[in-house]
Amino acid sequence: MPSKLLTDYPWTTGPVIINAPMAGFAGSALAMAVTQAGGIGTIGSADNITALGTDLQAVADAFSSPSSSYLSASTFYQSTGLLPVGVGMLLFLTTIDAVVPVLQPHPPAFLWLFAAPTLSDYAPWATALRAALPQTRIWIQVGSATAATEVARTAAPDVLVIQGSDAGGHGFARGASVISLLPETAVRLAADPSVEQAGTNITLVAAGGIVEGRGAAAALALGAAGVVMGTRFLAANETVVHSTYRAAMLSTSDGALDTARAPVFDELKGPTIWPPLYDGRAIASLSYLDWTNGVDIEVIRQRYAEAATRDNMGFSDRAPVWAGTGVALVNEVQPARDIVRSVREGTKKALRKALEAI
Repeated sequence: MPSKLLTDYPWTTGPVIINAPMAGFAGSALAMAVTQAGGIGTIGSADNITALGTDLQAVADAFSSPSSSYLSASTFYQSTGLLPVGVGMLLFLTTIDAVVPVLQPHPPAFLWLFAAPTLSDYAPWATALRAALPQTRIWIQVGSATAATEVARTAAPDVLVIQGSDAGGHGFARGASVISLLPETAVRLAADPSVEQAGTNITLVAAGGIVEGRGAAAALALGAAGVVMGTRFLAANETVVHSTYRAAMLSTSDGALDTARAPVFDELKGPTIWPPLYDGRAIASLSYLDWTNGVDIEVIRQRYAEAATRDNMGFSDRAPVWAGTGVALVNEVQPARDIVRSVREGTKKALRKALEAI
């Protein structure tokens, strides 16, 4: 059966590749390039609502012309009034009243909700957003089967993004690799009568450690309808990223040893603002090594502050360089369209090769 994503987002080509809505990195240029290539592009938003409005206007301008090179995506926009991209929001950093006025002039195809202070916060957000933007679908990112089941019951999302602990950037502090997390979640959802009673028909999307076709093929075999990549798109030309950050990422050689999940990455500028449910994976920097060696956090902060004043902003050694465990498989900078197409073809090749082993 074809992925439901192909019908809900009809400009796409399977296997469906999605860029993660990395706040501060994934803007309108990346989202449009991914969508143009037949993937699902997303824009990441944190607390800069003005920047989000600018990004949405840029997407609307690009897809408003019938002669646009983004033909199928333009057709979707003109027939539905929905931008052919999604917007990711960090719920602990904003409010419904702040975002709705920015979203209503140019509503996106979906909203990707993450980082609520508690799981119970997703339901009121979903209810309010559906009332304000009735055609926009709701995606919610989770990191455990228990969280997925609770969110499915209470918020009834259209899509659950199942993020494994291999992911770079922020995720659930307690989690598991997507290889066990996704099938466990599918089993739990199917067995929970309250999910069925909520009238949900939820699509599952995989995230975490996926950077190329073999990982994407594995996710599809696990039951995912599509795959999310963040780290791979940090090496896209259209991503907003400091050159030293990108160089640090491309110089890694062992995803298991060169990255780590730890709370210290969010403590460098001062006490973390992230809710306790979450932590992050980044390159194992000198700040991380100091932390593992028991150096006082105030000393670590001072060392980071000094490094951050350099031209490279400390990305060479002390600032967080968010990256997943697949980072060592990322070794070149490419246009986003080439990333989407190469991963899509690599996925097909990997699936065909797997079938030969049966």
